[in-house]
Order: sequence, then C-alpha cells, then structure tokens
Amino acid sequence: MTAGFSIWDYLIFIAYAVLILGVGLWVSRDKKGHQKNAEDYFLASKSLPWWAIGASLIAANISAEQFIGMSGSGFASGLAIASYEWMAALTLLIVGKFFLPIFIEKGLYTIPEFVEKRFSTNLKTILAIFWIALYVFVNLTSVLYLGSLALETIMGIPMLYGVIGLALFAAAYSLYGGLSAVAWTDVIQVIFLVLGGLATTYLALNTVSGGAGVVEGVKTVYEAVPERFAMILDKSNPEYKNLPGIGVLVGGMWVANLYYWGFNQYIIQRTLAAKSLREAQKGILLAAFLKLIIPLIVVIPGIAAYVMVNDPEIMARLGDAALKNLPSLEQADKAYPWLLQFLPVGLKGVAFAALAAAIVSSLASMLNSTSTIFTMDIYKQYINKNASDKATVNMGRISAGVA
Repeated sequence: MTAGFSIWDYLIFIAYAVLILGVGLWVSRDKKGHQKNAEDYFLASKSLPWWAIGASLIAANISAEQFIGMSGSGFASGLAIASYEWMAALTLLIVGKFFLPIFIEKGLYTIPEFVEKRFSTNLKTILAIFWIALYVFVNLTSVLYLGSLALETIMGIPMLYGVIGLALFAAAYSLYGGLSAVAWTDVIQVIFLVLGGLATTYLALNTVSGGAGVVEGVKTVYEAVPERFAMILDKSNPEYKNLPGIGVLVGGMWVANLYYWGFNQYIIQRTLAAKSLREAQKGILLAAFLKLIIPLIVVIPGIAAYVMVNDPEIMARLGDAALKNLPSLEQADKAYPWLLQFLPVGLKGVAFAALAAAIVSSLASMLNSTSTIFTMDIYKQYINKNASDKATVNMGRISAGVA
C-alpha cells in the first residue's frame, strides 16, 4: 500500500462512506402517500436552499483532476493555473445575474429544453443526444479513470476494482434518490473536500518551514521559487503552451467558462432546483467564493512539493520514504499522492475521504444529469409522451444505471 494507511485511517474512510450512503438514502425516502414525480426526482422538489446549491455546485465541479491535476500543474508551472479557477468565480456572477433569471422564469428541467424554446425541437434532440454521449463516453469515463488512478497510486487498489467500486458507490444513493440525494450529500462532500485539502496544504507548508508553521512555509516557498507565483506566463516559460499568458484572461476561455457554468446540465441543474431565483443567486455567490479559495488548497501544495523535492535538506529530513513515487516535471501529477504519505495517522483518512468525495460527487451529478436529459428530452418527447410519475422516475433510474 503506497500511503501506509493505519486502522484509524480506514475507520475514518469507512465512517465517511457510511455517512454519505446513510444521508443519501435517508433524504431519498418517499413521503407517506406521495408518489415521487419528475420535479421531486430531477429537481429535488424545487426546495434547495442557497447553501446546499453553492456546496453542490462546487462538489459537482471538483473531481480527481483538480486535486491530482491542479497540484501537478502547481508543481510544474506554479500559481498561474489558478487563473482558470478565478475566472470561473467571475463567470458564476455573470451566470447568476444574466442567465439564471431566464432559466428559472421558463421553469426548465434541462438546457436542451431551453434550446427548444429558443430555436427548435430538432436542435433540442440533437443537443440532447450529443450531451448524453458526451457525459457517458467522456465525462463519466474520465472521472472514473482518473479517480481509479488516484486510488491505485495512493492505496494500491487495482484499477478495475477502483472503477467498479466508485461507480457502485455513486450509483448506490444517486439512482434511488435523484437530485435531492446528490445535492444534500454534496454538502457533506464539500466539508470533507475542504478539510482534506486544508490538511494537505498545512502539512506541505509546515514541512517546508521545518515545523515553523504555515506563514513561515509560505514565506519559504515564495523566497525559494518566486517565479512559481507569476500569474501571467511569458513565452519563454516551458508551460506557456498550456497557459498562454494574457490570452487566458481575454481570449476564448470565456466561451468555455460560460458554457461550463451556464449551459452545462450537471452544473446548472442544482440552481434550477432552488426554492426561488434569489436562493439560486445566493447559492451561485457562495460557489464563486469557494472557487476563490480552491486554488489555495490544491495548487499551493503542488508548489510546496516542488520546493521539497528540490531541497536536499528537506529530503534528508523526510528520509528514505520520500524517495518512493517521487514527482518530477515529467510526472508532476504524482505530487499530490506523494504528499499524502506524510500526513499523520487519521488525517490520511480525512484526505483520502476528500479525494473520494471529489470523485463520487462528480460521478453522482453526471449520472443524475444524464438520466434527466434522456428522460425529459428523449423518453417523454418520443417514447412515452403521457408517462405517469412512476414511469418517469423509473426511467430516470434505469437510464442512470445504463449510463
């Protein structure tokens, strides 16, 4: 096992898994004498408060690629990668101000439905089929693969078992409960995400400073590699091709950001489930705030890992264990898993639960949105126009299972 887990770490992780499944199934239960309908299953009965929306937006957005990939980018290029996250915060404000009022006024279930109202049914169907294919063959696949890769690197779990385990865990509560189960468990997932990220950041900065604390750690890192704190890279930087200077802030990235935060079903769906427009907008504000702090808990550890690896004194202090799975500029994605091995007993379990939370919450969101688009835009449009509440909800569960 790569990370040297103790019994306490396993117990913390098992407690996390039981808590998520328990809460997911509890909020999914049918109220006495009430048959779940499409609004209950796909839009959580339009009852989500702002804090659940904000937490759920971030949980759906953050997955293994953020923890593993952004820490790796921090290791390879520095803080510049955070410009994507900070742009997202600004994009969220634009979505909340200009797009959300339209979506909520029209009472939408899906974004293809908006396209139908704006253009035509044919275009809606094309978009629905495209999005289902995208979610099933690109999004779900990549999150399962990257998540399993992280589990394999950190815990030595074989790739195939990791894929099956993550898929079953996400499906266990999201298929039965729909968006309600996804959104309410996301609140817990975000707490684990932030706690796990903060634990790793604290450890990395404290180690760099030789135990003198976080503030000293930040100073040490900045003095060692000031160039890693540049937000706009120049053409001489080897990472310029990935982060093309000012072009990131003024170029086509705005199109990608507005699509992702404003028109991507698995992101925008939780805002459509708000109690009111005001609650949805407050939820978006919370998500924008969390977006500002996410780089601090995923990019900074990567930069600290770069300083640790290149400082012989720190490496000598860490001992032979530090030489295992050592990250390099060619294998920068090893930075986050490498740091986890130094966490003390108990915190390893929290950090691992944070990583699992990031993966599982994204999977559950994607499954739910895939089933929403298939059921509302394909099944109810072409297969069974007069589907009962029970048939609609059952089709949602079946389509998520097939996905």
